[in-house]
Amino acid sequence: MRRALVVHGGWDGHEPLASTTIFADWLATQDFEVVRSDTLDSYADAALMGSVDLIVQCVTMSKISKEQWQGLNAAVSAGVGLAGWHGGLCDSFREHTEYQFMTGGQWVAHPGGIIDYRVDVTAWDDPITAGITGFHMQSEQYYMHTDPGNRVLATTTFTGEHAPLAAGTVMPQVWKRRWGKGKVFYSALGHVAKDFNVPEARTIMQRGLLWAAR
Repeated sequence: MRRALVVHGGWDGHEPLASTTIFADWLATQDFEVVRSDTLDSYADAALMGSVDLIVQCVTMSKISKEQWQGLNAAVSAGVGLAGWHGGLCDSFREHTEYQFMTGGQWVAHPGGIIDYRVDVTAWDDPITAGITGFHMQSEQYYMHTDPGNRVLATTTFTGEHAPLAAGTVMPQVWKRRWGKGKVFYSALGHVAKDFNVPEARTIMQRGLLWAAR
């Protein structure tokens, strides 16, 4: 049985407890022992970090200490998977650029707030997105600064209705990457827990968790 550490916290608007519960409960059905945590101090616990195969994080607009970062970096570099969604992974520690290097991106805007938009799968041959075509979300459409080294699996195109200068911009929304021996998976979908009622968004996240796990 593999072990998953599920960490939630930060800004309550992203419903970190409710959102992580969806996937913590699902991971338990996939033969994972799930450890829940509401503190980043878990990352500084070397014994704990050495015992897990996957870290699932939903922590927004917080700060990470030197010791916490060192623990997280060491674990992922050594092969522990890291996965998350929306601002819970890519708007976690705005001032920590090395963390952003690890995750492959950082949120910068969501023009118009909650809007209707389309997600387009671009990697038809990848197991995470296989069999999934384009679908629609009613949520925040994330505009991000992203690493060109990411393996992009899905994108969204900005119409310019809410940000004219972004008209026609094709923005990565789902990607995977490597960090040392570890695998990192990210989906921009999932502002609040109910966003995962969209079957495609939920399936992509579930498959991404399994892909990232050691």
